[in-house]
Formats: sequence, C-alpha cells, structure tokens
Amino acid sequence: MSRDDVLSGLGKPSGKPQSITVLGSTGSIGKSTLSVLAEHPQRFTVFALTAYRQWELLLKQCIAFKPRYAVLVDEAAGAKLSAALKSSSIDTEVLIGAGELSVVAAAADVTMAAIVGAAGLLPTMAAVNAGKKILLANKESLVMAGGLFMSAVAKSGAQLLPVDSEHNAIFQCLPPGFSSLNEAGVRKILLTGSGGPFRETELAALESVTPAQACNHPNWSMGQKISVDSATMMNKGLEFIEACWLFAAKPDDIDVVVHPQSIVHSMVEYIDGSVLAQLGQPDMRTPIAHALSWPQRIQSGVERLNFLTLGNLSFKAPCFDRFPCLALGIDAAKLGGSAPASLNAANEIAVDAFLQKDIGFCDIARINQQVLEKSEWIEPSDLAEVINIDQRSRQLARELVEQISR
Repeated sequence: MSRDDVLSGLGKPSGKPQSITVLGSTGSIGKSTLSVLAEHPQRFTVFALTAYRQWELLLKQCIAFKPRYAVLVDEAAGAKLSAALKSSSIDTEVLIGAGELSVVAAAADVTMAAIVGAAGLLPTMAAVNAGKKILLANKESLVMAGGLFMSAVAKSGAQLLPVDSEHNAIFQCLPPGFSSLNEAGVRKILLTGSGGPFRETELAALESVTPAQACNHPNWSMGQKISVDSATMMNKGLEFIEACWLFAAKPDDIDVVVHPQSIVHSMVEYIDGSVLAQLGQPDMRTPIAHALSWPQRIQSGVERLNFLTLGNLSFKAPCFDRFPCLALGIDAAKLGGSAPASLNAANEIAVDAFLQKDIGFCDIARINQQVLEKSEWIEPSDLAEVINIDQRSRQLARELVEQISR
C-alpha cells in the first residue's frame, strides 16, 4: 500500500449517504463544514455534533441538522442542551463528557476532526483505530503523536484526508499514487502563510500588541486561538511539523513562504522545474468540500476566484526575528520525538495566558522557547506517554506564566 493510499484511501463512495460526526461543530471549521453539508443533504447525514460548552449554538445546529447524538464536554452545558432539545421536540440524544467524543468519532462513516488543540487527539485517534474516513483539521494530533498516529492509520486502513488549506493544497498538487517525495520527483514543498496582521509591524511595537489586534486576521475568519497562532506564525510552525508526517517529508524538504494575499494555499516544486500550486479564495469551505467528496468534486458555496480582478500575488521569505515561533516549530520538527508535543503544550498555555492579558504578545515565544529547551526529548511509545509529556510541559509553561505575570 502506497502512502497515498494511507492518506486518502481507495474506492469511490457508494450511493448510500455517508454519516458524519463533526468534532468541534461550534468552531470556525465546524461551522464551515455544516455549511457545506447543508448543500448536499442527499450525500451526507449528520450522525453527531460536539462542542465543549457552547450549548446554545449547538442547539441551533441540532435543530437544523437533527443529528442522532450531540456531545458536550461541560456537564452543566449538557444539562441545558438536553432540556432545550426536549422542549423543542428534537430526538437528538445528548451525551456528556470528554470520553463520549471518542465514542461518536468512531461510530460514523466520516469524522471531521475540528477540535482545536490537544483535546482533539484522543477522539481523532479513536476514529483512526476504528478505520474510518478522517478529515483532519486538528493538526495537533500529528504534532503531538505523529509517529503513533500515522502507524495507526496504516494498521487500521483508515482514510486520512488533510483539511488545513495548506496541506489540502499540497495533497492536490502531488501525483496520484504518491508514495514518496523522491519517487514523485519532488524537489521542495512550499508551505505558504499570510504572515498574519503583523507582517509589516515595527518589531518594537510587537511588545504592546493586544489580543484584539492579534485576533484581527486580514484574510481569514477564525477562532481566537488559531488567530493568535497565525499572528505569531506558530500556526505555520505546527503546520510544518504536520506536513512532515503527512507527506513523509524531512524538514529540509519544506520551505515556508510568506504570501500575504492567501490565494496560493501551497505549492509543490518538481525536479524538472515545474511548480504546481493550488489557488482559491481564503475560505475553508473549499478544502472541506474537497476532502468530503474526494476523489470527486462537489459545490462548496465558495465564490469563484476572478483572475481579472485579483491583483498582484507576492511572496517573500519569513523573518525569524519577527516570527520566532515559526523558527521554534521548525526546530521542533528537526529535533523530533516529544519536542513537538512539548512545544504545542507550551503554546496552548501561553496563548491562553495572552488572551487573558496575563502576559504580553512576545512572551508567547519566550515561554515556548524555554519549555522547549527545558523539556526532555524522548520518542513516545504510546498515547499515555504523549499525554504525560503534554501535561508536564503545560505545568512548566504555567510556572513561567506565573513568573511573568507577578
């Protein structure tokens, strides 16, 4: 079986509608997924929707899509949703607790893994172990446990399709039957990133950046955490690690390119001089529709790209003085083992502290660097070890936050 088979699976969908679980349906990816599903009711049925505590939005989604199950991690929110559904005469059954995420992830034909952060690892792995079709938007699953994750995909025969716009673009630019970059004649993977809202900001001014400014992305509409990651370009660092696992690439096989317009979502350079690029509007419904329907194509609801009004497309190398978090992500990929998991854990704590205004914007990179330097780098043998590494790194990051915020 080639690596392309592992990434995308074989065979074409049957005429029977595919059931889908959307992990993180109240987030930006989840909402975009439901938007695409709404256009194709004969092709997909919603099996389960999940959220952490946003029960009011989840209620609206349940009324619209009538899933068999709705899962809320927060117990109080779950009780409120259950009562509201009963009064609305909706038959959706409410399940409560983090463990139920894995249950519904493993039960549907397709799982959209759109939970942000480390919380998405266990339910995504449950879908993998059940041999399901996984649409991967939770990059942290590969960042934290890439080797274990890809081995489980190969063992179970799960179908893995990347949803992050950059990785979906790379997937589309690689040849059918892809098994290795060398055999495919690939010279470089060119991973694009917008540079976020501060790509032209004076370096000294970054110290006083506010959460509102950091969350004001010029191109994409995203949640707070991923918006801050885009502003620091940690998001691109994590995507760098993810690309290594998805495409059997070494760190030297990938270059990061700053592309402010977010129209070219990534490129693949071949040894004959050809460069294939995937272009489209900065709208996550495009890669979601592609992954949902692969190897076919379906309408996504996205506006067409008009080349006559597009304007200029520009590209430049990233400045690591401006984006030290990107450099840390690349360093973690080169270190391997548990380094990416430690970095991801530190970043989740640091970003949350920044959003709570406990630390400054530039403190995010400082905390990430210190945790990466102080962590022990090992090769995790199982998920329990990954979780332990994650927890130790989070505790170290919390201690550093406390030192700064005193």
